[in-house]
Amino acid sequence: MRRIHIKGDVLCTLIMLGLLCLLLYAHQCFTPTWDTWHLEQGSTSSRALLGALPESHVTKLVPSTHPDKTKCQSEPQSHPKSKLQSKSKPKTKSRSKSKKDEGTKKVAPTKAAPVLPTQPPFDFEGYLRDKDNRDFRLLIDQPGKCSGELYMLITIKSVAADFERRQVVRHTWGREGVLQDGQTVKTVFLLGVPRNKTALPLWDRLLAYESHTFGDILLWDFDDTFFNLTLKETHFLQWVNGSCSNVQFIFKGDADVYVNIDNILQMLKGQKPDKDLFVGDIIHHARPIRRRSSKYFVPEFVYGQTMYPSYAGGGGFVMSGHTARRLSGACQQVELFPIDDVFLGMCLKRIGVKPSRHEGFRTFGIVRPSAAPHLQVFDPCFYRELMVVHSLTVPQIWLMWNLLHDPQLSCHSNLAPTPWPFKWRGKVLGTTGQKDSETTVEQDYDVTVFVKH
Repeated sequence: MRRIHIKGDVLCTLIMLGLLCLLLYAHQCFTPTWDTWHLEQGSTSSRALLGALPESHVTKLVPSTHPDKTKCQSEPQSHPKSKLQSKSKPKTKSRSKSKKDEGTKKVAPTKAAPVLPTQPPFDFEGYLRDKDNRDFRLLIDQPGKCSGELYMLITIKSVAADFERRQVVRHTWGREGVLQDGQTVKTVFLLGVPRNKTALPLWDRLLAYESHTFGDILLWDFDDTFFNLTLKETHFLQWVNGSCSNVQFIFKGDADVYVNIDNILQMLKGQKPDKDLFVGDIIHHARPIRRRSSKYFVPEFVYGQTMYPSYAGGGGFVMSGHTARRLSGACQQVELFPIDDVFLGMCLKRIGVKPSRHEGFRTFGIVRPSAAPHLQVFDPCFYRELMVVHSLTVPQIWLMWNLLHDPQLSCHSNLAPTPWPFKWRGKVLGTTGQKDSETTVEQDYDVTVFVKH
Protein backbone atom coordinates (compact mmCIF):
# COMPACT_ATOMS: atom_id res chain seq x y z
CA MET A 1 0.00 0.00 0.00
CA ARG A 2 2.85 2.39 0.72
CA ARG A 3 4.39 1.84 -2.71
CA ILE A 4 1.11 2.59 -4.44
CA HIS A 5 0.74 5.85 -2.47
CA ILE A 6 4.24 6.93 -3.42
CA LYS A 7 3.65 6.16 -7.06
CA GLY A 8 0.42 8.15 -7.01
CA ASP A 9 2.17 11.21 -5.57
CA VAL A 10 4.92 10.97 -8.10
CA LEU A 11 2.44 10.52 -10.90
CA CYS A 12 0.43 13.51 -9.72
CA THR A 13 3.55 15.62 -9.45
CA LEU A 14 4.65 14.65 -12.92
CA ILE A 15 1.23 15.48 -14.34
CA MET A 16 1.29 18.90 -12.66
CA LEU A 17 4.77 19.63 -13.96
CA GLY A 18 3.70 18.57 -17.43
CA LEU A 19 0.68 20.83 -17.34
CA LEU A 20 2.82 23.72 -16.11
CA CYS A 21 5.34 23.19 -18.91
CA LEU A 22 2.50 23.02 -21.40
CA LEU A 23 1.06 26.31 -20.14
CA LEU A 24 4.44 28.02 -20.29
CA TYR A 25 5.00 26.63 -23.77
CA ALA A 26 1.60 27.83 -24.97
CA HIS A 27 2.14 31.26 -23.38
CA GLN A 28 5.46 31.67 -25.15
CA CYS A 29 4.02 30.71 -28.53
CA PHE A 30 0.77 32.71 -28.56
CA THR A 31 1.27 35.74 -26.31
CA PRO A 32 3.03 38.71 -27.99
CA THR A 33 5.85 40.29 -26.11
CA TRP A 34 5.72 43.94 -25.08
CA ASP A 35 8.13 45.00 -27.79
CA THR A 36 6.15 43.45 -30.63
CA TRP A 37 2.89 44.79 -29.19
CA HIS A 38 4.44 48.24 -29.00
CA LEU A 39 5.43 47.99 -32.64
CA GLU A 40 1.97 46.80 -33.60
CA GLN A 41 0.35 49.80 -31.93
CA GLY A 42 2.86 51.96 -33.77
CA SER A 43 4.20 54.99 -31.97
CA THR A 44 5.58 57.79 -34.08
CA SER A 45 9.20 56.77 -33.62
CA SER A 46 8.46 53.09 -34.29
CA ARG A 47 6.56 53.91 -37.47
CA ALA A 48 9.42 56.02 -38.69
CA LEU A 49 11.84 53.15 -38.13
CA LEU A 50 9.53 50.60 -39.70
CA GLY A 51 9.05 52.78 -42.75
CA ALA A 52 12.66 52.21 -43.71
CA LEU A 53 12.37 48.40 -43.57
CA PRO A 54 11.11 46.12 -46.35
CA GLU A 55 7.53 44.99 -46.24
CA SER A 56 8.48 41.44 -45.20
CA HIS A 57 10.38 42.81 -42.21
CA VAL A 58 7.46 44.87 -41.01
CA THR A 59 4.83 42.16 -41.23
CA LYS A 60 7.06 39.68 -39.31
CA LEU A 61 7.07 42.01 -36.29
CA VAL A 62 3.30 41.79 -35.80
CA PRO A 63 1.92 38.70 -34.02
CA SER A 64 -0.75 36.77 -35.83
CA THR A 65 -3.66 34.69 -34.47
CA HIS A 66 -4.24 32.77 -37.68
CA PRO A 67 -5.36 29.18 -36.87
CA ASP A 68 -2.72 27.73 -39.22
CA LYS A 69 0.04 29.34 -37.18
CA THR A 70 -0.92 28.05 -33.73
CA LYS A 71 2.05 25.68 -33.65
CA CYS A 72 5.28 27.07 -32.35
CA GLN A 73 8.05 26.16 -34.75
CA SER A 74 11.49 25.66 -33.31
CA GLU A 75 14.21 27.45 -35.21
CA PRO A 76 17.89 26.57 -34.95
CA GLN A 77 20.07 29.32 -33.60
CA SER A 78 22.14 30.98 -36.26
CA HIS A 79 24.05 34.15 -36.92
CA PRO A 80 21.90 37.31 -36.69
CA LYS A 81 22.75 38.17 -40.28
CA SER A 82 21.56 34.82 -41.61
CA LYS A 83 18.45 35.08 -39.47
CA LEU A 84 17.65 38.47 -40.99
CA GLN A 85 18.12 37.08 -44.47
CA SER A 86 15.79 34.17 -43.75
CA LYS A 87 13.13 36.59 -42.53
CA SER A 88 13.35 38.68 -45.67
CA LYS A 89 12.03 35.80 -47.77
CA PRO A 90 8.28 36.14 -48.26
CA LYS A 91 6.13 33.24 -47.09
CA THR A 92 2.98 31.97 -48.73
CA LYS A 93 -0.12 33.28 -47.05
CA SER A 94 -3.32 31.41 -46.47
CA ARG A 95 -6.44 32.48 -48.33
CA SER A 96 -8.39 32.95 -45.12
CA LYS A 97 -7.49 36.13 -43.21
CA SER A 98 -8.70 37.40 -39.94
CA LYS A 99 -9.82 41.01 -39.53
CA LYS A 100 -7.00 41.57 -37.10
CA ASP A 101 -4.42 40.63 -39.73
CA GLU A 102 -5.94 43.02 -42.27
CA GLY A 103 -6.03 45.90 -39.78
CA THR A 104 -2.46 45.20 -38.70
CA LYS A 105 -1.21 45.29 -42.26
CA LYS A 106 -2.86 48.65 -42.85
CA VAL A 107 -1.43 50.17 -39.69
CA ALA A 108 2.16 49.10 -40.25
CA PRO A 109 3.81 51.33 -42.88
CA THR A 110 5.63 49.55 -45.64
CA LYS A 111 7.29 52.41 -47.48
CA ALA A 112 8.84 55.74 -46.61
CA ALA A 113 6.84 58.92 -47.22
CA PRO A 114 7.05 59.97 -50.87
CA VAL A 115 9.13 63.03 -51.65
CA LEU A 116 7.10 65.78 -53.29
CA PRO A 117 8.45 66.89 -56.67
CA THR A 118 10.32 70.17 -56.63
CA GLN A 119 9.42 73.01 -58.92
CA PRO A 120 11.49 73.05 -62.10
CA PRO A 121 14.06 75.84 -62.25
CA PHE A 122 13.29 78.91 -64.28
CA ASP A 123 14.36 78.66 -67.91
CA PHE A 124 16.68 81.68 -68.07
CA GLU A 125 18.08 80.63 -71.45
CA GLY A 126 14.57 80.54 -72.90
CA TYR A 127 13.90 83.90 -71.28
CA LEU A 128 16.92 85.41 -73.01
CA ARG A 129 15.83 83.94 -76.34
CA ASP A 130 12.33 85.40 -76.04
CA LYS A 131 13.10 88.66 -74.25
CA ASP A 132 12.91 90.68 -77.46
CA ASN A 133 9.21 89.84 -77.73
CA ARG A 134 8.01 93.01 -76.02
CA ASP A 135 4.71 93.77 -77.71
CA PHE A 136 1.62 91.86 -76.57
CA ARG A 137 -1.96 92.57 -77.47
CA LEU A 138 -4.19 94.46 -75.05
CA LEU A 139 -7.20 92.21 -74.50
CA ILE A 140 -9.21 94.48 -72.17
CA ASP A 141 -8.79 98.26 -72.33
CA GLN A 142 -10.28 101.24 -70.53
CA PRO A 143 -10.13 103.97 -73.17
CA GLY A 144 -12.14 106.52 -71.19
CA LYS A 145 -10.39 106.06 -67.88
CA CYS A 146 -8.21 109.16 -68.13
CA SER A 147 -10.72 111.53 -69.73
CA GLY A 148 -10.77 115.07 -68.34
CA GLU A 149 -8.52 116.31 -65.57
CA LEU A 150 -6.90 113.41 -63.72
CA TYR A 151 -4.91 114.21 -60.62
CA MET A 152 -3.86 110.70 -59.53
CA LEU A 153 -4.07 107.26 -61.09
CA ILE A 154 -3.92 104.36 -58.60
CA THR A 155 -2.39 101.34 -60.36
CA ILE A 156 -2.38 97.88 -58.75
CA LYS A 157 -0.64 94.74 -59.98
CA SER A 158 -3.03 91.81 -59.70
CA VAL A 159 -3.77 88.33 -61.04
CA ALA A 160 -7.02 86.91 -62.36
CA ALA A 161 -7.78 84.78 -59.29
CA ASP A 162 -7.39 87.65 -56.78
CA PHE A 163 -10.91 89.01 -57.09
CA GLU A 164 -11.25 89.40 -53.31
CA ARG A 165 -8.15 91.58 -53.12
CA ARG A 166 -9.38 93.78 -55.95
CA GLN A 167 -12.73 94.15 -54.22
CA VAL A 168 -11.25 95.23 -50.89
CA VAL A 169 -9.04 97.77 -52.69
CA ARG A 170 -12.07 99.13 -54.58
CA HIS A 171 -13.99 99.63 -51.36
CA THR A 172 -11.17 101.01 -49.21
CA TRP A 173 -8.04 102.95 -50.13
CA GLY A 174 -8.29 102.41 -53.90
CA ARG A 175 -11.81 103.69 -54.47
CA GLU A 176 -12.28 106.24 -57.20
CA GLY A 177 -13.47 109.69 -56.19
CA VAL A 178 -13.19 113.44 -56.30
CA LEU A 179 -11.20 115.65 -53.98
CA GLN A 180 -12.80 118.67 -52.36
CA ASP A 181 -11.01 120.98 -54.76
CA GLY A 182 -12.34 119.04 -57.77
CA GLN A 183 -9.28 116.90 -58.49
CA THR A 184 -10.07 113.30 -59.43
CA VAL A 185 -8.55 109.97 -58.38
CA LYS A 186 -9.07 106.84 -60.51
CA THR A 187 -7.96 103.21 -60.32
CA VAL A 188 -6.82 100.46 -62.70
CA PHE A 189 -5.70 96.86 -62.15
CA LEU A 190 -2.94 95.33 -64.28
CA LEU A 191 -3.37 91.67 -65.27
CA GLY A 192 -1.95 89.05 -67.60
CA VAL A 193 -3.33 85.74 -68.82
CA PRO A 194 -3.29 83.07 -66.07
CA ARG A 195 -0.87 80.25 -66.85
CA ASN A 196 -3.05 77.60 -65.18
CA LYS A 197 -6.35 78.28 -66.92
CA THR A 198 -7.99 75.13 -65.56
CA ALA A 199 -7.71 76.48 -61.99
CA LEU A 200 -10.09 79.32 -62.92
CA PRO A 201 -12.67 78.11 -65.44
CA LEU A 202 -14.18 80.79 -67.69
CA TRP A 203 -11.55 83.24 -66.48
CA ASP A 204 -11.84 85.35 -69.62
CA ARG A 205 -15.61 85.76 -69.25
CA LEU A 206 -15.26 86.53 -65.57
CA LEU A 207 -12.69 89.26 -66.23
CA ALA A 208 -14.80 90.66 -69.06
CA TYR A 209 -17.81 90.89 -66.76
CA GLU A 210 -15.68 92.40 -63.99
CA SER A 211 -14.35 94.99 -66.42
CA HIS A 212 -17.89 95.79 -67.60
CA THR A 213 -19.04 96.21 -63.98
CA PHE A 214 -16.18 98.24 -62.53
CA GLY A 215 -14.35 99.64 -65.59
CA ASP A 216 -10.87 99.24 -64.10
CA ILE A 217 -9.28 96.13 -65.70
CA LEU A 218 -6.30 96.23 -68.05
CA LEU A 219 -5.49 92.76 -69.45
CA TRP A 220 -2.60 91.86 -71.76
CA ASP A 221 -1.98 88.67 -73.71
CA PHE A 222 1.12 87.39 -71.86
CA ASP A 223 1.45 84.77 -69.12
CA ASP A 224 0.96 86.30 -65.70
CA THR A 225 4.08 84.94 -63.99
CA PHE A 226 6.58 86.38 -61.55
CA PHE A 227 9.29 87.01 -64.11
CA ASN A 228 6.76 88.50 -66.54
CA LEU A 229 6.02 91.35 -64.16
CA THR A 230 8.56 93.29 -66.19
CA LEU A 231 6.25 92.98 -69.19
CA LYS A 232 3.43 94.27 -67.03
CA GLU A 233 5.61 97.27 -66.19
CA THR A 234 6.55 98.11 -69.77
CA HIS A 235 3.04 97.66 -71.16
CA PHE A 236 1.51 99.82 -68.46
CA LEU A 237 3.97 102.62 -69.19
CA GLN A 238 3.12 102.35 -72.88
CA TRP A 239 -0.56 102.57 -72.00
CA VAL A 240 0.07 105.68 -69.88
CA ASN A 241 2.03 107.30 -72.69
CA GLY A 242 -0.71 106.59 -75.24
CA SER A 243 -4.02 106.62 -73.32
CA CYS A 244 -3.33 108.47 -70.06
CA SER A 245 -0.74 111.10 -70.88
CA ASN A 246 -2.68 113.77 -68.99
CA VAL A 247 -2.30 112.14 -65.58
CA GLN A 248 -0.43 114.28 -63.06
CA PHE A 249 0.67 111.65 -60.52
CA ILE A 250 0.67 107.85 -60.39
CA PHE A 251 0.70 105.51 -57.43
CA LYS A 252 1.72 101.99 -58.40
CA GLY A 253 1.70 99.05 -56.00
CA ASP A 254 0.57 95.54 -55.13
CA ALA A 255 -2.88 94.34 -54.14
CA ASP A 256 -1.70 93.19 -50.69
CA VAL A 257 -0.69 96.63 -49.43
CA TYR A 258 -2.49 99.17 -47.31
CA VAL A 259 -2.18 102.71 -48.64
CA ASN A 260 -2.98 105.79 -46.60
CA ILE A 261 -4.12 107.85 -49.55
CA ASP A 262 -4.57 110.96 -47.39
CA ASN A 263 -0.88 111.04 -46.51
CA ILE A 264 0.18 110.55 -50.12
CA LEU A 265 -2.00 113.44 -51.23
CA GLN A 266 -0.50 115.56 -48.47
CA MET A 267 3.00 114.64 -49.67
CA LEU A 268 2.14 115.59 -53.25
CA LYS A 269 0.82 119.00 -52.24
CA GLY A 270 3.09 121.56 -53.84
CA GLN A 271 4.77 119.05 -56.17
CA LYS A 272 4.80 119.89 -59.87
CA PRO A 273 3.49 117.15 -62.20
CA ASP A 274 5.67 118.36 -65.07
CA LYS A 275 8.86 117.70 -63.08
CA ASP A 276 10.59 114.41 -62.31
CA LEU A 277 9.40 112.73 -59.12
CA PHE A 278 9.89 109.16 -57.93
CA VAL A 279 9.33 108.38 -54.23
CA GLY A 280 9.19 105.06 -52.40
CA ASP A 281 11.09 102.57 -50.28
CA ILE A 282 14.40 102.80 -52.12
CA ILE A 283 16.93 99.98 -51.89
CA HIS A 284 20.55 100.95 -52.38
CA HIS A 285 23.61 98.76 -53.02
CA ALA A 286 21.63 95.55 -53.43
CA ARG A 287 23.51 92.55 -54.83
CA PRO A 288 22.18 89.90 -57.20
CA ILE A 289 21.18 86.70 -55.45
CA ARG A 290 23.14 83.73 -56.78
CA ARG A 291 21.47 81.13 -54.53
CA ARG A 292 19.41 78.85 -56.75
CA SER A 293 16.81 78.15 -54.08
CA SER A 294 15.87 81.83 -53.86
CA LYS A 295 12.84 83.27 -55.62
CA TYR A 296 15.05 86.13 -56.85
CA PHE A 297 17.89 83.96 -58.14
CA VAL A 298 19.63 85.48 -61.16
CA PRO A 299 22.60 83.67 -62.79
CA GLU A 300 25.68 85.54 -63.86
CA PHE A 301 25.05 85.03 -67.57
CA VAL A 302 21.82 87.02 -67.16
CA TYR A 303 23.32 89.81 -65.02
CA GLY A 304 27.08 89.82 -64.69
CA GLN A 305 27.52 92.92 -62.53
CA THR A 306 27.93 92.69 -58.77
CA MET A 307 25.52 95.49 -57.81
CA TYR A 308 22.00 96.54 -58.76
CA PRO A 309 21.14 100.18 -59.39
CA SER A 310 19.00 101.91 -56.78
CA TYR A 311 15.39 100.84 -57.13
CA ALA A 312 12.08 101.07 -55.29
CA GLY A 313 10.40 98.14 -53.57
CA GLY A 314 7.51 97.02 -55.74
CA GLY A 315 5.00 97.13 -52.90
CA GLY A 316 4.26 100.75 -53.72
CA PHE A 317 5.77 103.98 -55.01
CA VAL A 318 4.67 107.35 -56.38
CA MET A 319 5.87 109.06 -59.54
CA SER A 320 4.84 112.07 -61.55
CA GLY A 321 3.17 111.75 -64.93
CA HIS A 322 6.20 113.43 -66.48
CA THR A 323 8.53 110.75 -65.07
CA ALA A 324 6.18 107.97 -66.20
CA ARG A 325 6.20 109.23 -69.79
CA ARG A 326 9.99 109.43 -69.76
CA LEU A 327 10.23 105.93 -68.32
CA SER A 328 8.04 104.64 -71.14
CA GLY A 329 10.68 105.53 -73.69
CA ALA A 330 13.61 104.38 -71.56
CA CYS A 331 12.07 100.96 -70.90
CA GLN A 332 11.97 100.32 -74.64
CA GLN A 333 15.72 100.89 -74.80
CA VAL A 334 16.87 99.04 -71.70
CA GLU A 335 17.32 95.28 -72.02
CA LEU A 336 14.55 93.40 -70.27
CA PHE A 337 15.38 92.04 -66.82
CA PRO A 338 13.24 89.36 -65.08
CA ILE A 339 12.86 91.26 -61.77
CA ASP A 340 10.57 94.21 -62.43
CA ASP A 341 11.68 96.37 -59.46
CA VAL A 342 15.32 96.21 -60.53
CA PHE A 343 14.38 96.73 -64.17
CA LEU A 344 12.57 99.95 -63.31
CA GLY A 345 15.66 101.07 -61.40
CA MET A 346 17.69 100.48 -64.58
CA CYS A 347 15.24 102.64 -66.51
CA LEU A 348 15.47 105.40 -63.89
CA LYS A 349 19.24 105.31 -64.19
CA ARG A 350 18.88 105.54 -67.97
CA ILE A 351 16.93 108.83 -67.77
CA GLY A 352 19.10 110.19 -64.95
CA VAL A 353 16.40 110.28 -62.24
CA LYS A 354 17.51 109.52 -58.69
CA PRO A 355 14.66 107.96 -56.69
CA SER A 356 13.86 109.50 -53.32
CA ARG A 357 13.36 107.44 -50.18
CA HIS A 358 10.49 108.16 -47.79
CA GLU A 359 10.10 106.61 -44.33
CA GLY A 360 6.37 106.22 -44.79
CA PHE A 361 6.74 103.54 -47.48
CA ARG A 362 7.03 100.13 -45.79
CA THR A 363 7.18 97.77 -48.75
CA PHE A 364 8.83 95.07 -46.63
CA GLY A 365 6.14 95.23 -43.97
CA ILE A 366 6.52 96.46 -40.41
CA VAL A 367 9.13 94.80 -38.22
CA ARG A 368 8.67 95.01 -34.46
CA PRO A 369 11.81 96.72 -33.10
CA SER A 370 13.94 94.89 -30.55
CA ALA A 371 13.94 98.01 -28.36
CA ALA A 372 10.13 97.86 -28.05
CA PRO A 373 9.08 94.18 -28.27
CA HIS A 374 5.61 94.92 -26.85
CA LEU A 375 4.77 97.61 -29.42
CA GLN A 376 1.55 96.82 -31.28
CA VAL A 377 2.52 97.33 -34.92
CA PHE A 378 -1.10 96.96 -36.07
CA ASP A 379 -2.11 100.04 -34.08
CA PRO A 380 -4.17 102.38 -36.30
CA CYS A 381 -2.43 105.34 -34.70
CA PHE A 382 0.84 104.09 -36.13
CA TYR A 383 -0.63 103.40 -39.58
CA ARG A 384 -2.01 106.92 -39.49
CA GLU A 385 1.54 108.22 -39.86
CA LEU A 386 2.55 105.87 -42.72
CA MET A 387 1.76 105.79 -46.43
CA VAL A 388 2.28 102.25 -47.73
CA VAL A 389 2.50 99.03 -45.70
CA HIS A 390 3.10 95.74 -47.51
CA SER A 391 1.96 92.15 -46.84
CA LEU A 392 -1.52 92.60 -45.40
CA THR A 393 -4.40 90.18 -45.79
CA VAL A 394 -7.84 91.14 -47.08
CA PRO A 395 -9.42 91.32 -43.57
CA GLN A 396 -6.49 93.37 -42.28
CA ILE A 397 -6.84 95.92 -45.07
CA TRP A 398 -10.56 96.21 -44.46
CA LEU A 399 -10.09 96.49 -40.69
CA MET A 400 -7.36 99.11 -40.87
CA TRP A 401 -9.36 101.24 -43.29
CA ASN A 402 -12.36 101.29 -40.96
CA LEU A 403 -10.24 101.88 -37.87
CA LEU A 404 -8.48 104.85 -39.43
CA HIS A 405 -11.79 106.39 -40.56
CA ASP A 406 -13.51 105.91 -37.23
CA PRO A 407 -14.54 109.38 -35.98
CA GLN A 408 -13.89 108.22 -32.40
CA LEU A 409 -10.27 107.31 -33.09
CA SER A 410 -8.07 109.00 -30.49
CA CYS A 411 -4.28 109.07 -30.77
CA HIS A 412 -1.55 110.73 -28.75
CA SER A 413 -0.74 112.94 -31.70
CA ASN A 414 -3.70 115.03 -32.81
CA LEU A 415 -1.99 116.25 -35.96
CA ALA A 416 -4.25 115.55 -38.93
CA PRO A 417 -2.50 113.86 -41.85
CA THR A 418 -4.11 116.27 -44.33
CA PRO A 419 -5.29 119.86 -43.79
CA TRP A 420 -8.56 119.25 -45.64
CA PRO A 421 -11.28 116.61 -45.44
CA PHE A 422 -11.24 113.94 -48.14
CA LYS A 423 -14.21 113.74 -50.48
CA TRP A 424 -15.34 110.52 -52.22
CA ARG A 425 -18.15 111.03 -54.74
CA GLY A 426 -19.91 113.67 -52.70
CA LYS A 427 -19.26 112.09 -49.29
CA VAL A 428 -16.85 113.98 -47.04
CA LEU A 429 -14.84 112.03 -44.51
CA GLY A 430 -13.86 114.33 -41.66
CA THR A 431 -10.35 114.37 -40.27
CA THR A 432 -9.73 112.97 -36.84
CA GLY A 433 -7.81 115.94 -35.46
CA GLN A 434 -9.08 119.38 -34.45
CA LYS A 435 -7.32 122.51 -35.61
CA ASP A 436 -7.36 124.21 -32.22
CA SER A 437 -5.54 121.25 -30.66
CA GLU A 438 -2.67 121.14 -33.13
CA THR A 439 0.21 121.61 -30.75
CA THR A 440 3.72 120.26 -30.71
CA VAL A 441 3.40 116.79 -29.24
CA GLU A 442 6.12 114.18 -28.96
CA GLN A 443 4.84 111.18 -30.90
CA ASP A 444 4.99 107.75 -29.27
CA TYR A 445 5.04 106.01 -32.65
CA ASP A 446 8.14 107.29 -34.37
CA VAL A 447 8.78 105.69 -37.75
CA THR A 448 12.54 106.04 -37.23
CA VAL A 449 12.59 103.30 -34.59
CA PHE A 450 11.73 100.63 -37.16
CA VAL A 451 14.10 98.69 -39.34
CA LYS A 452 15.46 100.55 -42.31
CA HIS A 453 15.99 98.74 -45.59
